[in-house]
Amino acid sequence: MANISTIYKLSFLAFTYFIQVYGTSCPVLECWFVQEKPGRGGGFPAAMIQEKSLLYINTDPESEQTKSQQGPSADISHDRVYYITDPAAILCSSSLHPPEGSVHKPQCEINPFMPQPSTVQWAVPLTDSAHSPIYLQADWYSAALQGLDGQLALSSVMRAPTATKEPTVVLSVSSRTPLVRSRLGEPVVLDCGFWAEASSPLSSSGFAVEWRYQFRGDGRLVLAYDGKTDRFAETKEKGAGLDFTALHETGNASLILQEAEVRHTGTYICTAYLPYLLAQVAVELEIVEPPSLSIFPSPLPLSVPGQVVKVQCEASGFFPLSLEFHWELTGPDGKVRPLGQGSVTGHRQGPDNTYSQTTRLELDSAKLDLGRGGEVTCVAVHPGGTRRASVTLNVIGVNGPSIEDSMAMVAVALGLYGLIKIVSWTFSSGSDDTNSQEKVIALS
Repeated sequence: MANISTIYKLSFLAFTYFIQVYGTSCPVLECWFVQEKPGRGGGFPAAMIQEKSLLYINTDPESEQTKSQQGPSADISHDRVYYITDPAAILCSSSLHPPEGSVHKPQCEINPFMPQPSTVQWAVPLTDSAHSPIYLQADWYSAALQGLDGQLALSSVMRAPTATKEPTVVLSVSSRTPLVRSRLGEPVVLDCGFWAEASSPLSSSGFAVEWRYQFRGDGRLVLAYDGKTDRFAETKEKGAGLDFTALHETGNASLILQEAEVRHTGTYICTAYLPYLLAQVAVELEIVEPPSLSIFPSPLPLSVPGQVVKVQCEASGFFPLSLEFHWELTGPDGKVRPLGQGSVTGHRQGPDNTYSQTTRLELDSAKLDLGRGGEVTCVAVHPGGTRRASVTLNVIGVNGPSIEDSMAMVAVALGLYGLIKIVSWTFSSGSDDTNSQEKVIALS
């Protein structure tokens, strides 16, 4: 059995290698080359230049396949055609490869990049030497990409020999879930992984990982780890961590939140550091909690024509604030009638930062033509889902007795009949006892 298992594993690895080497289909990426326009100063914001560019992707630096492909179109300069080697094949992701003829394209931007030492304390040890390696003397680029349908966020730093257009990816940071939605109280994993070219001399000097939070101008450090010294930076964040085994073995830098709270809603920036290099991606976390509904009073009192019955529906514990109310009446025949949204109060925010809101409805059987009543339903429409709560409304004495009215009247009649019989039996028994006593006295 052990031999069979070994053969199976070897076969699987061989198949995987074959697919990666020969079966990888890398897209030709249309990209924007963006850089500052030279010659502008005086404290004014730098003007930017945008030029169309093409990125031919390959996973093997020795392959000539990409260079033999069709050249750029007439509106793209030859100086903006790049032949990129990505040994990790992240740039070959299917989310960056739209179907032929599709109008939807992945977003791509490439920029010149300047390697420099980092100043954050958890990355400073990576460049504790005062000498910059000769390896940095080259042309450097950074590329930021967004896959189709939000399936991938990718940032890569690339190095090309001076005056060439053949960069090789040295550092990549990516997320397969740039947008994450979670309910309150659930554990959350914000995906982020980094890859570093093993043959690069920068890879042997260690790494650092950082997670930052941003939301509406508010920002904070969530977690920072220095992989070279195996130390954490001190933060005030609780319930956040990393899988250290996966981090060191596979570069899995995903942030793990033990329990989702409203305060976690926002943008999280995952940054990976190598000496003189950094790359980062953003992950959006949305906390979406649907409301809980309750109707008062329940059950509703019996109603007669002309009487107004007031009912209210409270939605509580929901987030975000977006919420729409409406009321419905389902009659005995199964038909649904809209009753409007009622009178909606302003929202209230609880200690856990979730919201509550109430709608009130007046049920006037004369004005609303409620018939014999039915099931009154409060409907709350929220991004987290639609919620319903129902209560029964009974209107009696409408257009002659209904079956329910008739049964109620029969029950009342039977009750009255029984009461009369009991009273009659009681008086009859008392009269008989009195006559018997009089007869006994007379005989005496």
